Amino acid sequence: MMNTRMLLFSLVLLCTGLARGAEQAVITVTHDYAGARPAETITVPWAEVNRALPGALLQRIAVKDASGNVLPYQVTNIAPHAKDPTGVGVAYGELIFQYDFAVGEQSATFTVEETATVAPVFPSKVFARYIPERLDDFAWENDKVAHRTYGQALAAAAEPGTVKEVLVSSGLDIWSKRVDYPIVDRWYNKGHDHYHQDEGEGMDMYGVGPSRGCGGTGIWDGQQLHVARNYKTWKIIANGPIRAIFELTYDTWSANGVFVAETKRFTVDAGSNLDRIDSTFTVAGNAKELTVGIGLHRNPADKGQEPVIVLTPDATAGTLTQWIMQKSNGALGTALLVPDAFAGFAADDRNHLVLAKAVSGEPLRYYAGSGWSKAGEFTTQEAWNAYVAAFAARLKFPLSVQLAP
Repeated sequence: MMNTRMLLFSLVLLCTGLARGAEQAVITVTHDYAGARPAETITVPWAEVNRALPGALLQRIAVKDASGNVLPYQVTNIAPHAKDPTGVGVAYGELIFQYDFAVGEQSATFTVEETATVAPVFPSKVFARYIPERLDDFAWENDKVAHRTYGQALAAAAEPGTVKEVLVSSGLDIWSKRVDYPIVDRWYNKGHDHYHQDEGEGMDMYGVGPSRGCGGTGIWDGQQLHVARNYKTWKIIANGPIRAIFELTYDTWSANGVFVAETKRFTVDAGSNLDRIDSTFTVAGNAKELTVGIGLHRNPADKGQEPVIVLTPDATAGTLTQWIMQKSNGALGTALLVPDAFAGFAADDRNHLVLAKAVSGEPLRYYAGSGWSKAGEFTTQEAWNAYVAAFAARLKFPLSVQLAP
Protein backbone atom coordinates (compact mmCIF):
# COMPACT_ATOMS: atom_id res chain seq x y z
CA MET A 1 0.00 0.00 0.00
CA MET A 2 2.81 2.41 0.93
CA ASN A 3 4.60 1.81 -2.38
CA THR A 4 1.37 2.53 -4.29
CA ARG A 5 0.84 5.77 -2.39
CA MET A 6 4.42 6.88 -2.98
CA LEU A 7 4.05 6.11 -6.69
CA LEU A 8 0.85 8.17 -6.90
CA PHE A 9 2.49 11.02 -4.98
CA SER A 10 5.48 10.95 -7.34
CA LEU A 11 3.18 11.06 -10.35
CA VAL A 12 1.36 14.07 -8.90
CA LEU A 13 4.66 15.88 -8.37
CA LEU A 14 5.77 15.01 -11.90
CA CYS A 15 2.52 16.23 -13.43
CA THR A 16 2.64 19.42 -11.32
CA GLY A 17 6.20 20.05 -12.44
CA LEU A 18 5.28 19.56 -16.08
CA ALA A 19 2.36 21.94 -15.71
CA ARG A 20 4.58 24.56 -14.12
CA GLY A 21 7.21 24.05 -16.80
CA ALA A 22 4.62 24.74 -19.48
CA GLU A 23 3.89 28.13 -17.85
CA GLN A 24 7.46 29.37 -18.13
CA ALA A 25 9.98 29.80 -20.94
CA VAL A 26 13.70 30.47 -20.62
CA ILE A 27 15.48 33.01 -22.82
CA THR A 28 19.26 32.74 -23.13
CA VAL A 29 21.13 35.70 -24.59
CA THR A 30 24.80 35.48 -25.56
CA HIS A 31 27.29 37.70 -27.39
CA ASP A 32 31.03 37.99 -28.01
CA TYR A 33 31.63 41.64 -27.09
CA ALA A 34 33.98 42.02 -24.12
CA GLY A 35 32.81 45.46 -23.01
CA ALA A 36 29.66 46.66 -21.29
CA ARG A 37 26.35 46.78 -23.15
CA PRO A 38 24.15 49.22 -21.24
CA ALA A 39 20.41 49.31 -22.02
CA GLU A 40 20.76 46.50 -24.56
CA THR A 41 17.44 45.87 -26.30
CA ILE A 42 16.49 42.20 -26.56
CA THR A 43 13.78 41.09 -28.99
CA VAL A 44 12.04 37.73 -29.26
CA PRO A 45 9.50 36.97 -32.01
CA TRP A 46 6.10 36.55 -30.39
CA ALA A 47 5.56 33.42 -32.48
CA GLU A 48 8.36 31.78 -30.47
CA VAL A 49 6.83 32.94 -27.18
CA ASN A 50 3.50 31.50 -28.27
CA ARG A 51 5.08 28.17 -29.17
CA ALA A 52 6.63 27.94 -25.72
CA LEU A 53 3.60 29.36 -23.88
CA PRO A 54 0.54 28.58 -26.03
CA GLY A 55 -2.17 31.19 -25.66
CA ALA A 56 -0.05 33.54 -23.53
CA LEU A 57 -1.53 37.03 -23.23
CA LEU A 58 0.62 40.12 -23.55
CA GLN A 59 -0.89 41.63 -20.39
CA ARG A 60 -0.53 38.43 -18.31
CA ILE A 61 3.16 37.67 -18.47
CA ALA A 62 6.22 38.61 -16.43
CA VAL A 63 9.76 38.90 -17.74
CA LYS A 64 12.41 38.29 -15.07
CA ASP A 65 16.19 38.29 -14.97
CA ALA A 66 18.24 35.52 -13.36
CA SER A 67 17.88 37.18 -9.93
CA GLY A 68 14.10 37.20 -10.22
CA ASN A 69 13.79 40.94 -10.83
CA VAL A 70 10.75 41.86 -12.92
CA LEU A 71 11.80 43.73 -16.08
CA PRO A 72 9.68 46.21 -18.04
CA TYR A 73 8.63 44.76 -21.37
CA GLN A 74 6.77 45.65 -24.55
CA VAL A 75 4.90 43.61 -27.15
CA THR A 76 4.66 45.17 -30.59
CA ASN A 77 1.51 45.00 -32.69
CA ILE A 78 2.35 44.27 -36.33
CA ALA A 79 -1.20 43.66 -37.57
CA PRO A 80 -3.57 45.93 -35.62
CA HIS A 81 -6.69 44.80 -37.50
CA ALA A 82 -5.95 41.07 -37.48
CA LYS A 83 -8.54 38.77 -35.91
CA ASP A 84 -7.34 36.32 -33.29
CA PRO A 85 -10.27 34.01 -32.38
CA THR A 86 -8.01 31.27 -30.99
CA GLY A 87 -5.89 33.60 -28.85
CA VAL A 88 -2.52 32.80 -30.40
CA GLY A 89 -1.36 36.39 -30.80
CA VAL A 90 -1.34 36.52 -34.58
CA ALA A 91 -1.23 40.32 -34.51
CA TYR A 92 1.82 40.46 -32.22
CA GLY A 93 5.31 41.05 -33.55
CA GLU A 94 8.00 40.91 -30.88
CA LEU A 95 8.49 40.72 -27.14
CA ILE A 96 10.96 43.47 -26.21
CA PHE A 97 12.86 44.12 -22.99
CA GLN A 98 16.23 45.54 -21.96
CA TYR A 99 19.19 44.46 -19.88
CA ASP A 100 22.49 46.03 -18.79
CA PHE A 101 25.34 43.65 -19.59
CA ALA A 102 28.36 44.35 -17.38
CA VAL A 103 31.92 44.30 -18.70
CA GLY A 104 32.78 40.68 -19.46
CA GLU A 105 29.19 39.47 -19.02
CA GLN A 106 28.64 37.64 -22.28
CA SER A 107 25.65 35.53 -21.31
CA ALA A 108 22.43 36.12 -19.41
CA THR A 109 19.23 34.17 -18.87
CA PHE A 110 15.69 35.41 -18.43
CA THR A 111 12.30 33.83 -17.90
CA VAL A 112 8.93 34.64 -19.40
CA GLU A 113 6.21 33.48 -17.05
CA GLU A 114 2.45 33.46 -17.34
CA THR A 115 0.79 35.32 -14.47
CA ALA A 116 -2.62 35.11 -12.86
CA THR A 117 -2.85 38.88 -12.52
CA VAL A 118 -2.57 41.68 -15.06
CA ALA A 119 0.96 43.02 -15.50
CA PRO A 120 1.59 46.64 -14.50
CA VAL A 121 1.75 49.41 -17.08
CA PHE A 122 5.42 50.31 -17.29
CA PRO A 123 6.41 53.99 -17.55
CA SER A 124 7.26 54.80 -21.15
CA LYS A 125 10.78 55.98 -21.96
CA VAL A 126 10.09 56.60 -25.66
CA PHE A 127 7.49 58.64 -27.47
CA ALA A 128 6.62 59.70 -31.03
CA ARG A 129 3.74 61.70 -32.43
CA TYR A 130 2.46 64.01 -35.12
CA ILE A 131 2.22 67.62 -33.86
CA PRO A 132 -0.76 69.35 -35.50
CA GLU A 133 -0.66 72.19 -32.99
CA ARG A 134 2.62 73.39 -34.58
CA LEU A 135 1.66 73.14 -38.23
CA ASP A 136 2.69 69.53 -38.94
CA ASP A 137 5.91 68.84 -37.12
CA PHE A 138 6.68 65.25 -36.21
CA ALA A 139 8.54 64.77 -32.92
CA TRP A 140 10.08 61.85 -31.06
CA GLU A 141 12.20 61.25 -27.97
CA ASN A 142 13.59 58.79 -25.49
CA ASP A 143 15.01 59.29 -22.01
CA LYS A 144 18.19 60.81 -23.49
CA VAL A 145 17.32 63.21 -26.32
CA ALA A 146 14.40 64.52 -28.38
CA HIS A 147 14.05 65.29 -32.09
CA ARG A 148 11.64 66.78 -34.56
CA THR A 149 11.28 67.27 -38.28
CA TYR A 150 9.01 69.27 -40.52
CA GLY A 151 5.97 68.58 -42.67
CA GLN A 152 4.34 70.03 -45.75
CA ALA A 153 2.39 72.73 -43.90
CA LEU A 154 5.58 74.41 -42.72
CA ALA A 155 6.89 74.45 -46.30
CA ALA A 156 3.70 76.04 -47.69
CA ALA A 157 3.76 79.74 -48.48
CA ALA A 158 1.76 82.07 -46.26
CA GLU A 159 -1.67 83.06 -47.48
CA PRO A 160 -1.93 86.69 -48.67
CA GLY A 161 -2.36 89.00 -45.73
CA THR A 162 -1.20 86.43 -43.15
CA VAL A 163 2.04 85.88 -41.26
CA LYS A 164 3.41 82.32 -41.16
CA GLU A 165 6.77 80.68 -40.69
CA VAL A 166 7.99 79.02 -43.90
CA LEU A 167 10.78 76.45 -43.97
CA VAL A 168 11.54 73.97 -46.74
CA SER A 169 13.71 71.31 -45.12
CA SER A 170 13.92 67.56 -44.63
CA GLY A 171 16.62 68.03 -42.00
CA LEU A 172 16.36 66.44 -38.55
CA ASP A 173 16.34 68.67 -35.46
CA ILE A 174 17.67 68.03 -31.94
CA TRP A 175 16.13 69.03 -28.63
CA SER A 176 18.68 68.58 -25.85
CA LYS A 177 17.35 67.16 -22.57
CA ARG A 178 18.71 67.16 -19.04
CA VAL A 179 15.82 65.02 -17.68
CA ASP A 180 14.86 61.42 -18.43
CA TYR A 181 11.09 61.89 -18.61
CA PRO A 182 9.12 62.83 -21.76
CA ILE A 183 9.16 66.55 -22.62
CA VAL A 184 7.79 66.79 -26.18
CA ASP A 185 4.18 67.53 -25.19
CA ARG A 186 5.27 69.84 -22.40
CA TRP A 187 7.56 71.92 -24.59
CA TYR A 188 5.09 72.31 -27.43
CA ASN A 189 2.49 73.42 -24.91
CA LYS A 190 4.90 76.06 -23.61
CA GLY A 191 4.91 77.78 -26.98
CA HIS A 192 7.50 78.14 -29.71
CA ASP A 193 9.81 80.61 -27.98
CA HIS A 194 10.11 78.96 -24.58
CA TYR A 195 11.92 75.82 -25.66
CA HIS A 196 14.78 77.95 -26.97
CA GLN A 197 15.61 78.67 -23.32
CA ASP A 198 16.76 76.18 -20.73
CA GLU A 199 14.19 76.35 -17.94
CA GLY A 200 15.53 73.31 -16.13
CA GLU A 201 14.63 70.47 -18.52
CA GLY A 202 16.79 71.33 -21.51
CA MET A 203 16.42 73.40 -24.67
CA ASP A 204 16.38 73.63 -28.44
CA MET A 205 19.92 74.87 -29.02
CA TYR A 206 20.36 73.31 -32.47
CA GLY A 207 19.75 75.11 -35.74
CA VAL A 208 18.62 73.15 -38.79
CA GLY A 209 17.23 75.44 -41.49
CA PRO A 210 17.64 73.90 -44.97
CA SER A 211 20.64 71.81 -43.84
CA ARG A 212 20.48 68.06 -43.10
CA GLY A 213 20.49 68.81 -39.38
CA CYS A 214 21.56 65.66 -37.54
CA GLY A 215 21.01 62.70 -39.86
CA GLY A 216 19.02 64.02 -42.80
CA THR A 217 19.83 62.52 -46.19
CA GLY A 218 20.20 63.39 -49.85
CA ILE A 219 21.61 61.97 -53.08
CA TRP A 220 25.25 62.88 -53.75
CA ASP A 221 26.27 63.24 -57.39
CA GLY A 222 29.95 63.75 -56.65
CA GLN A 223 29.71 67.51 -56.30
CA GLN A 224 26.26 68.40 -55.03
CA LEU A 225 23.69 67.03 -52.59
CA HIS A 226 20.12 66.73 -53.91
CA VAL A 227 17.57 66.64 -51.11
CA ALA A 228 13.88 66.00 -50.55
CA ARG A 229 11.41 68.58 -49.34
CA ASN A 230 9.57 68.26 -46.02
CA TYR A 231 8.12 64.85 -45.14
CA LYS A 232 4.74 64.04 -46.68
CA THR A 233 3.20 61.22 -44.60
CA TRP A 234 3.82 59.62 -41.21
CA LYS A 235 2.97 56.27 -39.65
CA ILE A 236 3.55 55.10 -36.08
CA ILE A 237 4.23 51.35 -35.79
CA ALA A 238 5.17 51.02 -32.10
CA ASN A 239 5.20 53.56 -29.29
CA GLY A 240 6.81 52.33 -26.12
CA PRO A 241 7.47 51.82 -23.36
CA ILE A 242 10.89 50.61 -24.55
CA ARG A 243 10.95 51.09 -28.32
CA ALA A 244 9.21 53.47 -30.70
CA ILE A 245 9.07 52.74 -34.44
CA PHE A 246 7.68 55.11 -37.05
CA GLU A 247 7.99 55.88 -40.74
CA LEU A 248 8.18 59.14 -42.67
CA THR A 249 7.78 59.31 -46.44
CA TYR A 250 9.07 61.96 -48.83
CA ASP A 251 7.76 62.93 -52.25
CA THR A 252 9.81 62.14 -55.35
CA TRP A 253 12.52 64.66 -56.15
CA SER A 254 15.08 65.09 -58.90
CA ALA A 255 18.69 64.21 -58.07
CA ASN A 256 20.52 65.59 -61.10
CA GLY A 257 17.94 64.04 -63.44
CA VAL A 258 17.41 60.84 -61.43
CA PHE A 259 13.97 60.76 -59.78
CA VAL A 260 14.05 59.41 -56.25
CA ALA A 261 11.53 58.85 -53.44
CA GLU A 262 12.38 57.93 -49.85
CA THR A 263 10.84 56.22 -46.84
CA LYS A 264 12.63 56.51 -43.52
CA ARG A 265 11.92 54.02 -40.71
CA PHE A 266 13.12 55.20 -37.29
CA THR A 267 13.76 52.82 -34.40
CA VAL A 268 14.11 54.73 -31.13
CA ASP A 269 15.22 52.72 -28.08
CA ALA A 270 15.26 53.75 -24.45
CA GLY A 271 18.72 54.44 -23.09
CA SER A 272 20.35 55.17 -26.45
CA ASN A 273 21.68 58.51 -27.66
CA LEU A 274 21.66 57.24 -31.26
CA ASP A 275 18.52 56.32 -33.20
CA ARG A 276 18.55 53.62 -35.86
CA ILE A 277 17.30 54.86 -39.24
CA ASP A 278 16.55 52.61 -42.21
CA SER A 279 16.15 54.72 -45.36
CA THR A 280 14.74 53.08 -48.47
CA PHE A 281 15.28 55.03 -51.68
CA THR A 282 13.22 54.12 -54.73
CA VAL A 283 14.49 55.18 -58.15
CA ALA A 284 12.10 55.63 -61.06
CA GLY A 285 12.92 53.21 -63.87
CA ASN A 286 15.55 50.52 -63.60
CA ALA A 287 17.05 49.82 -60.19
CA LYS A 288 20.27 51.71 -59.67
CA GLU A 289 22.96 52.03 -57.04
CA LEU A 290 22.92 55.41 -55.38
CA THR A 291 25.45 57.37 -53.38
CA VAL A 292 23.64 58.78 -50.37
CA GLY A 293 24.95 61.69 -48.33
CA ILE A 294 23.99 61.67 -44.64
CA GLY A 295 24.58 65.03 -43.07
CA LEU A 296 25.58 66.96 -39.97
CA HIS A 297 24.94 70.71 -40.12
CA ARG A 298 28.29 72.49 -40.40
CA ASN A 299 27.34 75.21 -37.88
CA PRO A 300 24.14 74.46 -35.97
CA ALA A 301 24.86 76.60 -32.89
CA ASP A 302 22.45 79.25 -31.64
CA LYS A 303 23.03 82.84 -32.74
CA GLY A 304 25.62 84.67 -30.67
CA GLN A 305 27.09 81.45 -29.22
CA GLU A 306 30.48 81.83 -30.94
CA PRO A 307 30.87 78.08 -31.41
CA VAL A 308 34.12 76.17 -31.56
CA ILE A 309 33.46 73.00 -33.59
CA VAL A 310 35.70 69.95 -33.75
CA LEU A 311 35.02 67.26 -36.35
CA THR A 312 36.26 63.67 -35.94
CA PRO A 313 35.92 61.33 -38.94
CA ASP A 314 36.72 57.64 -38.54
CA ALA A 315 36.60 55.73 -41.82
CA THR A 316 37.42 52.41 -40.14
CA ALA A 317 34.32 52.57 -37.95
CA GLY A 318 32.18 54.47 -40.47
CA THR A 319 31.57 57.29 -37.99
CA LEU A 320 31.60 61.07 -38.03
CA THR A 321 31.30 63.08 -34.82
CA GLN A 322 31.02 66.76 -34.05
CA TRP A 323 31.77 68.48 -30.77
CA ILE A 324 30.10 71.90 -30.75
CA MET A 325 31.19 74.12 -27.87
CA GLN A 326 28.87 77.09 -27.37
CA LYS A 327 29.48 80.16 -25.24
CA SER A 328 26.67 79.69 -22.70
CA ASN A 329 24.69 76.64 -23.87
CA GLY A 330 27.34 74.07 -23.06
CA ALA A 331 28.69 71.62 -25.61
CA LEU A 332 26.76 69.32 -27.92
CA GLY A 333 28.15 66.15 -29.42
CA THR A 334 26.52 64.87 -32.60
CA ALA A 335 27.26 61.69 -34.53
CA LEU A 336 26.57 59.64 -37.64
CA LEU A 337 27.37 55.95 -37.96
CA VAL A 338 27.14 53.85 -41.13
CA PRO A 339 28.06 50.30 -40.10
CA ASP A 340 27.86 48.42 -43.41
CA ALA A 341 27.59 50.68 -46.47
CA PHE A 342 30.19 53.35 -45.67
CA ALA A 343 31.65 54.96 -48.80
CA GLY A 344 33.68 57.94 -47.58
CA PHE A 345 33.27 61.54 -46.47
CA ALA A 346 32.32 64.72 -48.31
CA ALA A 347 30.99 68.21 -47.62
CA ASP A 348 28.95 70.96 -49.18
CA ASP A 349 28.34 74.53 -48.07
CA ARG A 350 25.82 73.45 -45.40
CA ASN A 351 26.78 69.96 -44.30
CA HIS A 352 29.53 67.57 -43.39
CA LEU A 353 28.57 64.28 -45.03
CA VAL A 354 29.05 60.58 -44.54
CA LEU A 355 28.63 58.85 -47.89
CA ALA A 356 26.96 55.46 -48.22
CA LYS A 357 26.04 53.15 -51.06
CA ALA A 358 22.37 52.26 -51.41
CA VAL A 359 20.39 50.13 -53.85
CA SER A 360 16.95 51.17 -55.03
CA GLY A 361 14.25 49.46 -52.99
CA GLU A 362 16.60 48.16 -50.30
CA PRO A 363 16.97 49.80 -46.86
CA LEU A 364 20.17 51.62 -45.98
CA ARG A 365 20.82 51.43 -42.23
CA TYR A 366 22.57 54.16 -40.31
CA TYR A 367 22.52 55.73 -36.85
CA ALA A 368 22.29 59.38 -35.80
CA GLY A 369 22.06 61.22 -32.51
CA SER A 370 23.56 63.51 -29.93
CA GLY A 371 24.67 64.06 -26.33
CA TRP A 372 24.64 67.31 -24.36
CA SER A 373 27.27 68.29 -21.80
CA LYS A 374 24.68 69.82 -19.46
CA ALA A 375 22.88 66.49 -19.20
CA GLY A 376 25.97 65.33 -17.31
CA GLU A 377 26.86 62.16 -19.22
CA PHE A 378 29.17 63.57 -21.90
CA THR A 379 31.08 66.53 -20.52
CA THR A 380 34.06 66.24 -22.86
CA GLN A 381 34.68 65.55 -26.52
CA GLU A 382 36.64 62.45 -25.50
CA ALA A 383 33.67 61.05 -23.59
CA TRP A 384 31.34 61.58 -26.55
CA ASN A 385 33.73 60.02 -29.06
CA ALA A 386 34.29 57.06 -26.74
CA TYR A 387 30.54 56.48 -26.52
CA VAL A 388 30.16 56.51 -30.30
CA ALA A 389 33.18 54.21 -30.76
CA ALA A 390 31.77 51.70 -28.24
CA PHE A 391 28.35 51.86 -29.91
CA ALA A 392 29.95 51.07 -33.27
CA ALA A 393 31.98 48.22 -31.76
CA ARG A 394 28.90 46.60 -30.21
CA LEU A 395 27.16 46.48 -33.57
CA LYS A 396 29.85 44.09 -34.79
CA PHE A 397 28.88 41.59 -32.09
CA PRO A 398 25.10 41.11 -32.33
CA LEU A 399 23.15 39.29 -29.67
CA SER A 400 22.19 35.64 -30.06
CA VAL A 401 18.77 35.02 -28.51
CA GLN A 402 17.46 31.51 -27.83
CA LEU A 403 14.11 30.63 -26.25
CA ALA A 404 13.32 27.23 -24.78
CA PRO A 405 10.24 26.03 -22.88
